[in-house]
Amino acid sequence: MPISALAGKILPKELLTDIPGLLAAYYKEKPDPAVAAQRISFGTSGHRGSSLTRSFNERHILAVTQAICQYRKAAGIDGPLFIGMDTHALSVPALETALEVLAANGVHVMIDSDNGYTPTPALSRAILAHNTGRTTGLADGILLTPSHNPPADGGFKYNPPSGGPAGPEITGQVQALANEILESGLTGVKRLGLAAALKAATTRRYDYAGEYVKGLAGVIDMDAIRGAGIKLGADPLGGAGVKYWGKIAELYGINLTVVSDAVDKSFAFMTADWDGKIRMDPSSPYAMQRLIGMKDRFDIGFGCDTDYDRHGIVTRAGLLPPNHYLAAAIHYLFQNRPKWRADAAVGKTAVSSSMIDRVAAGLGRRLSEVPVGFKWFVDGLLDGSFGFGGEESAGASFLRFDGGPWSTDKDGIIMALLSAEITARLGKDPAQVYQQLTAKYGDCFYRRQDAPATAAMKKMLKTLAPEQVRVRELAGENIEAVLTRAPANGEPLGGIKVVTSGGWFAARPSGTEEVYKIYAESFRSGAHLDALFLEAEALIKTLSA
Repeated sequence: MPISALAGKILPKELLTDIPGLLAAYYKEKPDPAVAAQRISFGTSGHRGSSLTRSFNERHILAVTQAICQYRKAAGIDGPLFIGMDTHALSVPALETALEVLAANGVHVMIDSDNGYTPTPALSRAILAHNTGRTTGLADGILLTPSHNPPADGGFKYNPPSGGPAGPEITGQVQALANEILESGLTGVKRLGLAAALKAATTRRYDYAGEYVKGLAGVIDMDAIRGAGIKLGADPLGGAGVKYWGKIAELYGINLTVVSDAVDKSFAFMTADWDGKIRMDPSSPYAMQRLIGMKDRFDIGFGCDTDYDRHGIVTRAGLLPPNHYLAAAIHYLFQNRPKWRADAAVGKTAVSSSMIDRVAAGLGRRLSEVPVGFKWFVDGLLDGSFGFGGEESAGASFLRFDGGPWSTDKDGIIMALLSAEITARLGKDPAQVYQQLTAKYGDCFYRRQDAPATAAMKKMLKTLAPEQVRVRELAGENIEAVLTRAPANGEPLGGIKVVTSGGWFAARPSGTEEVYKIYAESFRSGAHLDALFLEAEALIKTLSA
């Protein structure tokens, strides 16, 4: 799809989201459950939408929170529910609405002690810390965030007692029940006023930032970072971890500069993504122009998306592609965490770079390739059978030094700090480590892009069977495999992956836009990568004809 003329630029004021109008629509607009786009729908990580399109309004949050209350009662989850929000404008009213329902249902809720913002990994960490050693009174959590989505979006994510994103066996139940409640005109929803909910005996305070920051020494070598004295720069990018970096620098005495602590609900400081929209995607060079501008000021610079479950790493060479960093991180971690299980696997998604496969083989570690979605890594991180789980979209987490779980959700903070540990311990930044890997294993040429898709085309991609692909060659090479299920667990990919000896492509429909995503990687050349994309698009068009 064409790159917008606004890509990489600050948007003019008239193109920014009207925040007062957005908030007014949250309460005023009423979704029609008969319209599919206005129903509650849990994707790979929760329900997302906008009040302006009647896909994220007060009624949605009332219904889905009541559904959560009924689900956790049926599941026997009777411990505290940790709740937090990111800095998207709709996260504030959504948290207030959720709290009103939770309090009315008698759920013990843990809200931030400073009424501040809560990163996804801090919520996951709080759940795991509470549940350690327990078999009863288990905690779960809700985070109000649409992740890196544009400023007009809101999101609702549920994390069960495992601490990570809920799987389809849970979200399916919650989604069905929430839509029934929505269809009934909110019959059965219990609700208190906000003031009463805040004063309820079941509403308590929790120091998310303090507890999370104190625990970092158990997962990152902060002594090495401090001892090396390397210059670090953190751009909070107006996200949920805006107050965390200063606390980290103070507690551990590291040479870390926070370049801005501003929070702007319109995200006017962000440069536009490839399509001219503001999107807080730390893997996009268009969106990360401010972060890239730090490269000559610091040895390592980093930032995270709005809920801090994704990382962006800037070295002297510029923004490090997510796949490059995942490979470098895996190479380093499995050689510098001796207390991890000897059989702890490397977890990757089916659309992540095959450089990870080569690194895992070189380390003598089992590779586990799963569908897109961090939920597939949760159980392995929880029991230590995965040392690391990562996605090509710049989201990952890994174990503590002792081999126990740290966060079973993506953690942009520890991935950012790991880049500093690597630099401090090796005297080489992650970009230089990756260059060493290409010298050893060969280069990989990787790209992801979007292509237009009709509803019929998206449905076709989701339900495609391998035998429907009748071509035998791709970009001049014999096709070795056609996959619609992940090799590690047999779960549906939600699309297709076609593999040759010299590369592969994968195609998956977007859950929120009229596009499908194409991922491709060549082990040959940039020209071969271009050929893979051209023939992949042609194949998809043929299959959908």
